[in-house]
Amino acid sequence: MGNAADQPTVSHRLSDYNLSNFSRRPGTEQVAILRPSRRSSKAIEAGCRMNREELIFVTGATGFLGVQLVRDLLERRPDARLALLIRNRPGQTGEQRAAAFVPAEARSRVEVYSGDVAQPRCGLDAAAYERLSATATRLIHSAATVRFDHTLEEARRINVEGTRNMLDLAAAMRNLQSFAYVGTAYVAGARSGLVREDELKVGQGYRNTYEQTKSEAEALVRSRLGSLPGVILRPSIIVGDSRTGVTSSFKMMYWPLKIYARRLWRTVPGFPDAVLDIVPVDYVARAVQHLLFDESAYGSTVHLCAGPQGSATIEQIARRASEYFHAPTPRYVDPQLFFAAVRPLLYMVLWGKKRRVLRDGRAYRDYFTMRLQFDTSNAERLLMPAGIAPPPVMDYLDRLFHYCVASDWGRKPVSVP
Repeated sequence: MGNAADQPTVSHRLSDYNLSNFSRRPGTEQVAILRPSRRSSKAIEAGCRMNREELIFVTGATGFLGVQLVRDLLERRPDARLALLIRNRPGQTGEQRAAAFVPAEARSRVEVYSGDVAQPRCGLDAAAYERLSATATRLIHSAATVRFDHTLEEARRINVEGTRNMLDLAAAMRNLQSFAYVGTAYVAGARSGLVREDELKVGQGYRNTYEQTKSEAEALVRSRLGSLPGVILRPSIIVGDSRTGVTSSFKMMYWPLKIYARRLWRTVPGFPDAVLDIVPVDYVARAVQHLLFDESAYGSTVHLCAGPQGSATIEQIARRASEYFHAPTPRYVDPQLFFAAVRPLLYMVLWGKKRRVLRDGRAYRDYFTMRLQFDTSNAERLLMPAGIAPPPVMDYLDRLFHYCVASDWGRKPVSVP
Protein backbone atom coordinates (compact mmCIF):
# COMPACT_ATOMS: atom_id res chain seq x y z
CA MET A 1 0.00 0.00 0.00
CA GLY A 2 2.83 2.50 0.42
CA ASN A 3 4.50 4.35 3.26
CA ALA A 4 2.50 7.53 3.54
CA ALA A 5 2.79 7.40 7.32
CA ASP A 6 6.49 8.17 6.99
CA GLN A 7 5.62 11.51 5.38
CA PRO A 8 4.06 14.58 7.02
CA THR A 9 0.29 14.52 6.70
CA VAL A 10 -1.00 17.19 4.36
CA SER A 11 -4.62 18.20 3.95
CA HIS A 12 -5.89 20.94 1.67
CA ARG A 13 -8.96 21.72 -0.29
CA LEU A 14 -8.30 21.31 -3.99
CA SER A 15 -9.46 24.89 -4.52
CA ASP A 16 -6.52 26.07 -2.42
CA TYR A 17 -4.20 25.06 -5.22
CA ASN A 18 -3.31 26.93 -8.39
CA LEU A 19 -3.14 25.06 -11.68
CA SER A 20 0.24 25.10 -13.39
CA ASN A 21 2.61 22.93 -15.37
CA PHE A 22 0.28 20.51 -17.12
CA SER A 23 1.58 17.04 -17.76
CA ARG A 24 0.35 14.49 -20.24
CA ARG A 25 1.03 10.81 -20.42
CA PRO A 26 0.62 9.13 -23.80
CA GLY A 27 -2.93 7.96 -24.29
CA THR A 28 -4.35 9.82 -21.30
CA GLU A 29 -6.26 13.00 -20.75
CA GLN A 30 -4.48 16.10 -19.55
CA VAL A 31 -3.95 16.10 -15.79
CA ALA A 32 -3.36 19.28 -13.84
CA ILE A 33 -0.48 19.42 -11.39
CA LEU A 34 -1.50 21.45 -8.35
CA ARG A 35 0.64 23.90 -6.40
CA PRO A 36 -0.20 25.29 -2.91
CA SER A 37 -1.53 28.83 -2.93
CA ARG A 38 -0.73 31.47 -0.30
CA ARG A 39 -3.86 30.80 1.70
CA SER A 40 -2.73 29.42 5.05
CA SER A 41 -3.78 26.10 6.54
CA LYS A 42 -5.01 27.96 9.64
CA ALA A 43 -7.50 29.86 7.52
CA ILE A 44 -8.69 26.62 5.96
CA GLU A 45 -9.19 25.00 9.37
CA ALA A 46 -11.05 28.06 10.68
CA GLY A 47 -13.43 27.82 7.73
CA CYS A 48 -14.02 24.13 8.46
CA ARG A 49 -14.93 24.85 12.09
CA MET A 50 -17.49 27.41 11.00
CA ASN A 51 -18.99 25.12 8.38
CA ARG A 52 -21.79 22.91 9.71
CA GLU A 53 -22.57 21.03 6.49
CA GLU A 54 -21.93 17.35 5.87
CA LEU A 55 -18.30 16.23 5.60
CA ILE A 56 -18.04 12.75 4.06
CA PHE A 57 -14.72 10.97 4.54
CA VAL A 58 -13.93 8.51 1.72
CA THR A 59 -11.19 5.89 1.35
CA GLY A 60 -10.39 4.15 -1.92
CA ALA A 61 -11.27 7.29 -3.88
CA THR A 62 -8.72 6.65 -6.63
CA GLY A 63 -10.02 3.16 -7.41
CA PHE A 64 -12.44 2.25 -10.19
CA LEU A 65 -15.51 2.42 -7.94
CA GLY A 66 -14.05 5.21 -5.82
CA VAL A 67 -13.72 7.67 -8.71
CA GLN A 68 -17.33 7.10 -9.74
CA LEU A 69 -18.48 7.35 -6.14
CA VAL A 70 -16.73 10.68 -5.56
CA ARG A 71 -18.29 12.16 -8.68
CA ASP A 72 -21.70 10.77 -7.75
CA LEU A 73 -21.52 12.23 -4.24
CA LEU A 74 -20.49 15.64 -5.56
CA GLU A 75 -23.37 15.64 -8.03
CA ARG A 76 -26.14 14.19 -5.87
CA ARG A 77 -25.15 15.80 -2.56
CA PRO A 78 -24.49 19.42 -3.56
CA ASP A 79 -24.48 20.62 0.07
CA ALA A 80 -21.85 18.10 1.20
CA ARG A 81 -18.09 18.37 1.30
CA LEU A 82 -15.72 15.43 0.81
CA ALA A 83 -12.50 14.50 2.58
CA LEU A 84 -10.45 11.96 0.61
CA LEU A 85 -7.70 9.76 2.05
CA ILE A 86 -5.21 9.23 -0.78
CA ARG A 87 -1.74 7.73 -0.69
CA ASN A 88 1.12 9.73 -2.12
CA ARG A 89 3.04 8.07 -4.92
CA PRO A 90 6.65 8.71 -5.89
CA GLY A 91 6.57 12.01 -7.74
CA GLN A 92 2.81 12.42 -7.32
CA THR A 93 0.98 13.76 -4.29
CA GLY A 94 -2.50 12.86 -3.22
CA GLU A 95 -3.70 16.31 -4.39
CA GLN A 96 -2.29 15.69 -7.85
CA ARG A 97 -3.97 12.28 -8.01
CA ALA A 98 -7.29 13.80 -6.93
CA ALA A 99 -7.05 16.54 -9.56
CA ALA A 100 -7.22 13.87 -12.25
CA PHE A 101 -10.82 12.95 -11.44
CA VAL A 102 -12.41 15.66 -9.28
CA PRO A 103 -14.35 18.07 -11.55
CA ALA A 104 -12.85 21.56 -11.55
CA GLU A 105 -16.11 23.17 -10.50
CA ALA A 106 -16.27 20.98 -7.37
CA ARG A 107 -12.73 21.41 -6.07
CA SER A 108 -13.79 23.92 -3.41
CA ARG A 109 -15.78 21.11 -1.77
CA VAL A 110 -12.95 18.57 -1.63
CA GLU A 111 -10.12 18.15 0.90
CA VAL A 112 -7.31 15.66 0.39
CA TYR A 113 -5.45 13.92 3.22
CA SER A 114 -2.20 12.06 2.60
CA GLY A 115 -2.45 8.73 4.37
CA ASP A 116 -2.80 4.96 4.16
CA VAL A 117 -5.56 2.88 5.75
CA ALA A 118 -3.11 0.08 6.57
CA GLN A 119 -0.92 2.35 8.70
CA PRO A 120 -1.64 3.11 12.38
CA ARG A 121 -4.19 5.95 12.64
CA CYS A 122 -4.48 5.69 8.83
CA GLY A 123 -1.09 7.38 8.43
CA LEU A 124 -2.52 10.68 9.67
CA ASP A 125 -0.72 12.96 12.06
CA ALA A 126 -2.35 13.93 15.35
CA ALA A 127 -3.73 17.24 14.08
CA ALA A 128 -5.35 15.75 10.99
CA TYR A 129 -6.79 12.83 12.95
CA GLU A 130 -8.31 15.19 15.49
CA ARG A 131 -9.67 17.46 12.78
CA LEU A 132 -11.46 14.58 11.08
CA SER A 133 -12.71 13.26 14.42
CA ALA A 134 -14.26 16.65 15.12
CA THR A 135 -15.69 17.54 11.70
CA ALA A 136 -16.48 14.39 9.66
CA THR A 137 -20.13 13.32 9.69
CA ARG A 138 -20.09 10.22 7.48
CA LEU A 139 -17.49 7.67 6.40
CA ILE A 140 -17.26 5.39 3.38
CA HIS A 141 -14.54 2.74 3.53
CA SER A 142 -13.94 1.22 0.11
CA ALA A 143 -10.13 0.97 0.08
CA ALA A 144 -8.85 -2.61 -0.25
CA THR A 145 -6.46 -4.77 -2.15
CA VAL A 146 -8.35 -6.79 -4.75
CA ARG A 147 -5.36 -8.88 -5.79
CA PHE A 148 -5.83 -12.63 -5.59
CA ASP A 149 -2.12 -13.42 -5.28
CA HIS A 150 -1.23 -11.52 -2.12
CA THR A 151 0.03 -13.59 0.78
CA LEU A 152 -2.46 -13.99 3.58
CA GLU A 153 -0.32 -11.75 5.79
CA GLU A 154 -0.21 -8.92 3.26
CA ALA A 155 -3.91 -9.19 2.40
CA ARG A 156 -4.80 -9.11 6.10
CA ARG A 157 -2.60 -6.05 6.66
CA ILE A 158 -4.55 -4.09 4.09
CA ASN A 159 -8.06 -5.52 4.17
CA VAL A 160 -8.47 -6.48 7.82
CA GLU A 161 -6.16 -4.12 9.70
CA GLY A 162 -7.06 -1.28 7.33
CA THR A 163 -10.72 -1.85 8.15
CA ARG A 164 -9.92 -1.98 11.87
CA ASN A 165 -8.16 1.40 11.59
CA MET A 166 -11.16 2.92 9.82
CA LEU A 167 -13.57 1.54 12.42
CA ASP A 168 -11.44 3.09 15.15
CA LEU A 169 -11.52 6.42 13.33
CA ALA A 170 -15.29 6.14 12.90
CA ALA A 171 -15.65 5.51 16.64
CA ALA A 172 -13.61 8.65 17.31
CA MET A 173 -15.82 10.82 15.08
CA ARG A 174 -17.94 12.80 17.49
CA ASN A 175 -20.50 13.83 14.86
CA LEU A 176 -20.69 10.52 12.98
CA GLN A 177 -24.06 9.94 11.34
CA SER A 178 -23.26 6.80 9.34
CA PHE A 179 -20.53 4.39 8.26
CA ALA A 180 -20.62 2.44 4.97
CA TYR A 181 -18.29 -0.51 4.49
CA VAL A 182 -17.84 -1.66 0.88
CA GLY A 183 -17.06 -5.37 0.93
CA THR A 184 -17.74 -8.02 -1.68
CA ALA A 185 -20.40 -10.61 -2.39
CA TYR A 186 -17.58 -13.14 -2.79
CA VAL A 187 -17.16 -13.48 0.94
CA ALA A 188 -19.47 -16.37 0.06
CA GLY A 189 -16.30 -18.21 -1.00
CA ALA A 190 -16.65 -21.70 -2.41
CA ARG A 191 -20.39 -22.02 -1.86
CA SER A 192 -23.18 -22.97 -4.22
CA GLY A 193 -26.90 -22.25 -4.27
CA LEU A 194 -28.52 -19.08 -2.95
CA VAL A 195 -26.44 -16.88 -0.64
CA ARG A 196 -28.50 -14.72 1.70
CA GLU A 197 -27.52 -11.22 2.76
CA ASP A 198 -27.57 -12.06 6.47
CA GLU A 199 -25.12 -14.96 6.03
CA LEU A 200 -21.36 -14.70 6.34
CA LYS A 201 -19.39 -17.64 7.71
CA VAL A 202 -21.23 -20.92 7.24
CA GLY A 203 -18.22 -23.23 7.04
CA GLN A 204 -17.26 -22.38 3.46
CA GLY A 205 -13.72 -22.39 2.13
CA TYR A 206 -12.18 -19.55 0.15
CA ARG A 207 -10.62 -19.51 -3.31
CA ASN A 208 -7.97 -16.91 -2.54
CA THR A 209 -6.67 -14.55 0.13
CA TYR A 210 -8.85 -11.73 -1.18
CA GLU A 211 -12.07 -13.59 -0.38
CA GLN A 212 -10.80 -14.80 2.98
CA THR A 213 -9.59 -11.43 4.23
CA LYS A 214 -12.67 -9.58 3.01
CA SER A 215 -14.73 -12.11 4.98
CA GLU A 216 -12.59 -11.48 8.06
CA ALA A 217 -12.92 -7.71 7.58
CA GLU A 218 -16.70 -7.95 7.26
CA ALA A 219 -16.86 -10.00 10.46
CA LEU A 220 -14.98 -7.19 12.17
CA VAL A 221 -17.43 -4.59 10.86
CA ARG A 222 -20.38 -6.71 12.01
CA SER A 223 -18.93 -6.83 15.52
CA ARG A 224 -18.98 -3.00 15.65
CA LEU A 225 -22.41 -2.32 14.13
CA GLY A 226 -24.01 -2.37 17.56
CA SER A 227 -22.12 0.79 18.50
CA LEU A 228 -21.78 2.40 15.05
CA PRO A 229 -24.62 3.41 12.68
CA GLY A 230 -23.35 1.44 9.72
CA VAL A 231 -24.27 -0.61 6.67
CA ILE A 232 -22.34 -3.40 4.94
CA LEU A 233 -22.45 -3.33 1.15
CA ARG A 234 -21.51 -6.34 -0.97
CA PRO A 235 -21.12 -5.65 -4.69
CA SER A 236 -20.44 -8.55 -7.02
CA ILE A 237 -18.13 -8.12 -10.05
CA ILE A 238 -18.14 -4.42 -10.96
CA VAL A 239 -17.95 -3.60 -14.67
CA GLY A 240 -18.25 -0.46 -16.79
CA ASP A 241 -21.00 2.12 -16.89
CA SER A 242 -24.30 0.61 -18.05
CA ARG A 243 -25.08 3.66 -20.22
CA THR A 244 -21.72 4.21 -21.90
CA GLY A 245 -19.69 1.07 -21.22
CA VAL A 246 -16.85 3.24 -19.89
CA THR A 247 -14.40 1.52 -17.55
CA SER A 248 -10.90 2.19 -16.30
CA SER A 249 -10.37 -1.37 -15.09
CA PHE A 250 -9.95 -4.23 -17.55
CA LYS A 251 -9.66 -7.05 -15.04
CA MET A 252 -11.96 -9.90 -14.01
CA MET A 253 -14.47 -10.45 -16.82
CA TYR A 254 -12.50 -8.26 -19.21
CA TRP A 255 -9.31 -10.33 -19.25
CA PRO A 256 -10.82 -13.59 -20.57
CA LEU A 257 -13.06 -11.55 -22.86
CA LYS A 258 -10.04 -9.83 -24.42
CA ILE A 259 -8.11 -13.02 -25.15
CA TYR A 260 -11.26 -14.55 -26.62
CA ALA A 261 -12.04 -11.52 -28.80
CA ARG A 262 -8.45 -11.54 -30.09
CA ARG A 263 -8.76 -15.25 -30.88
CA LEU A 264 -5.90 -16.17 -28.59
CA TRP A 265 -8.00 -18.73 -26.75
CA ARG A 266 -11.43 -20.30 -27.10
CA THR A 267 -11.29 -23.14 -24.56
CA VAL A 268 -13.14 -22.37 -21.33
CA PRO A 269 -12.16 -24.51 -18.32
CA GLY A 270 -15.56 -24.14 -16.74
CA PHE A 271 -19.25 -24.99 -16.88
CA PRO A 272 -21.65 -23.42 -19.39
CA ASP A 273 -24.24 -22.97 -16.63
CA ALA A 274 -21.81 -21.25 -14.23
CA VAL A 275 -23.30 -17.95 -13.07
CA LEU A 276 -21.56 -14.63 -13.70
CA ASP A 277 -23.08 -11.91 -11.52
CA ILE A 278 -21.85 -8.52 -12.72
CA VAL A 279 -23.08 -5.02 -11.89
CA PRO A 280 -22.30 -1.69 -13.57
CA VAL A 281 -20.25 0.86 -11.66
CA ASP A 282 -22.91 3.58 -11.99
CA TYR A 283 -25.44 1.40 -10.16
CA VAL A 284 -23.04 0.53 -7.33
CA ALA A 285 -21.94 4.13 -6.80
CA ARG A 286 -25.49 5.42 -6.69
CA ALA A 287 -26.54 2.66 -4.30
CA VAL A 288 -23.61 3.34 -1.93
CA GLN A 289 -24.28 7.06 -1.66
CA HIS A 290 -28.02 6.48 -1.21
CA LEU A 291 -27.64 3.86 1.53
CA LEU A 292 -25.10 6.02 3.35
CA PHE A 293 -27.96 8.42 4.07
CA ASP A 294 -30.75 5.88 4.60
CA GLU A 295 -31.29 5.31 8.31
CA SER A 296 -33.47 2.28 7.63
CA ALA A 297 -30.42 0.54 6.13
CA TYR A 298 -28.22 0.87 9.19
CA GLY A 299 -27.36 -2.47 10.72
CA SER A 300 -28.08 -4.29 7.45
CA THR A 301 -25.99 -6.17 4.90
CA VAL A 302 -26.96 -5.43 1.30
CA HIS A 303 -26.04 -7.37 -1.82
CA LEU A 304 -25.37 -4.93 -4.66
CA CYS A 305 -25.69 -7.66 -7.24
CA ALA A 306 -27.62 -8.52 -10.38
CA GLY A 307 -29.26 -11.31 -8.39
CA PRO A 308 -31.12 -14.38 -9.65
CA GLN A 309 -33.30 -12.34 -12.03
CA GLY A 310 -30.57 -10.22 -13.61
CA SER A 311 -27.40 -12.35 -13.71
CA ALA A 312 -26.31 -14.44 -16.69
CA THR A 313 -24.54 -17.73 -17.29
CA ILE A 314 -21.12 -18.10 -18.85
CA GLU A 315 -22.79 -19.65 -21.90
CA GLN A 316 -25.17 -16.70 -22.38
CA ILE A 317 -22.35 -14.17 -22.19
CA ALA A 318 -20.06 -16.25 -24.41
CA ARG A 319 -22.78 -16.60 -27.04
CA ARG A 320 -23.30 -12.85 -27.13
CA ALA A 321 -19.54 -12.27 -27.28
CA SER A 322 -19.24 -14.74 -30.14
CA GLU A 323 -21.85 -12.80 -32.12
CA TYR A 324 -20.37 -9.39 -31.32
CA PHE A 325 -16.72 -10.23 -32.00
CA HIS A 326 -17.48 -12.68 -34.84
CA ALA A 327 -15.43 -15.28 -33.02
CA PRO A 328 -15.80 -19.09 -32.93
CA THR A 329 -18.10 -20.51 -30.28
CA PRO A 330 -16.14 -21.34 -27.10
CA ARG A 331 -15.34 -24.92 -26.13
CA TYR A 332 -16.07 -25.97 -22.54
CA VAL A 333 -13.77 -28.37 -20.72
CA ASP A 334 -14.22 -29.87 -17.26
CA PRO A 335 -12.04 -27.58 -15.09
CA GLN A 336 -10.73 -30.37 -12.86
CA LEU A 337 -9.53 -32.32 -15.89
CA PHE A 338 -8.11 -29.22 -17.55
CA PHE A 339 -6.00 -28.04 -14.62
CA ALA A 340 -4.91 -31.52 -13.56
CA ALA A 341 -3.91 -32.91 -16.95
CA VAL A 342 -4.44 -30.63 -19.96
CA ARG A 343 -2.90 -27.39 -18.67
CA PRO A 344 0.46 -28.92 -17.57
CA LEU A 345 0.85 -30.50 -21.01
CA LEU A 346 -0.06 -27.30 -22.85
CA TYR A 347 2.29 -25.27 -20.67
CA MET A 348 5.19 -27.41 -21.89
CA VAL A 349 4.40 -27.10 -25.60
CA LEU A 350 3.04 -23.53 -25.91
CA TRP A 351 5.09 -20.34 -26.00
CA GLY A 352 4.60 -16.62 -26.28
CA LYS A 353 1.15 -15.11 -25.85
CA LYS A 354 -0.68 -18.42 -25.44
CA ARG A 355 1.64 -19.51 -22.67
CA ARG A 356 1.08 -16.19 -20.89
CA VAL A 357 -2.66 -16.80 -21.19
CA LEU A 358 -2.24 -20.14 -19.42
CA ARG A 359 -0.17 -18.53 -16.70
CA ASP A 360 -2.34 -15.47 -16.09
CA GLY A 361 -5.63 -17.32 -16.39
CA ARG A 362 -5.09 -19.33 -13.20
CA ALA A 363 -6.35 -16.40 -11.08
CA TYR A 364 -9.75 -16.49 -12.78
CA ARG A 365 -10.34 -20.22 -13.09
CA ASP A 366 -12.70 -20.58 -10.11
CA TYR A 367 -15.00 -17.85 -11.41
CA PHE A 368 -15.92 -19.99 -14.44
CA THR A 369 -17.26 -22.75 -12.21
CA MET A 370 -19.48 -20.93 -9.72
CA ARG A 371 -23.03 -22.12 -9.33
CA LEU A 372 -24.22 -19.65 -6.76
CA GLN A 373 -26.69 -16.78 -6.73
CA PHE A 374 -26.92 -13.77 -4.48
CA ASP A 375 -30.19 -12.98 -2.76
CA THR A 376 -31.03 -9.28 -3.14
CA SER A 377 -34.03 -8.94 -0.81
CA ASN A 378 -32.52 -6.13 1.27
CA ALA A 379 -31.31 -4.31 -1.84
CA GLU A 380 -34.77 -4.42 -3.38
CA ARG A 381 -36.45 -3.30 -0.15
CA LEU A 382 -34.10 -0.38 0.40
CA LEU A 383 -33.27 0.76 -3.13
CA MET A 384 -36.25 0.11 -5.36
CA PRO A 385 -38.45 2.80 -3.69
CA ALA A 386 -35.75 5.28 -4.73
CA GLY A 387 -35.76 3.97 -8.30
CA ILE A 388 -32.32 2.35 -7.94
CA ALA A 389 -31.98 -1.11 -9.46
CA PRO A 390 -29.29 -2.93 -11.45
CA PRO A 391 -30.09 -3.50 -15.12
CA PRO A 392 -30.05 -7.15 -16.25
CA VAL A 393 -26.59 -8.14 -17.44
CA MET A 394 -27.71 -8.98 -20.98
CA ASP A 395 -29.32 -5.55 -21.42
CA TYR A 396 -26.04 -3.59 -21.43
CA LEU A 397 -23.46 -6.22 -22.40
CA ASP A 398 -23.03 -4.88 -25.95
CA ARG A 399 -22.20 -1.41 -24.57
CA LEU A 400 -19.38 -2.95 -22.53
CA PHE A 401 -18.11 -4.74 -25.63
CA HIS A 402 -18.29 -1.58 -27.70
CA TYR A 403 -16.18 0.42 -25.26
CA CYS A 404 -13.58 -2.36 -25.15
CA VAL A 405 -13.19 -2.18 -28.92
CA ALA A 406 -13.38 1.62 -29.15
CA SER A 407 -10.71 2.08 -26.47
CA ASP A 408 -8.58 -0.84 -27.69
CA TRP A 409 -9.00 -2.38 -24.24
CA GLY A 410 -7.94 0.81 -22.47
CA ARG A 411 -4.99 1.68 -24.74
CA LYS A 412 -6.48 4.84 -26.23
CA PRO A 413 -8.85 7.56 -25.01
CA VAL A 414 -12.45 7.58 -26.15
CA SER A 415 -14.73 10.61 -26.33
CA VAL A 416 -17.99 9.74 -24.59
CA PRO A 417 -21.03 12.04 -24.98
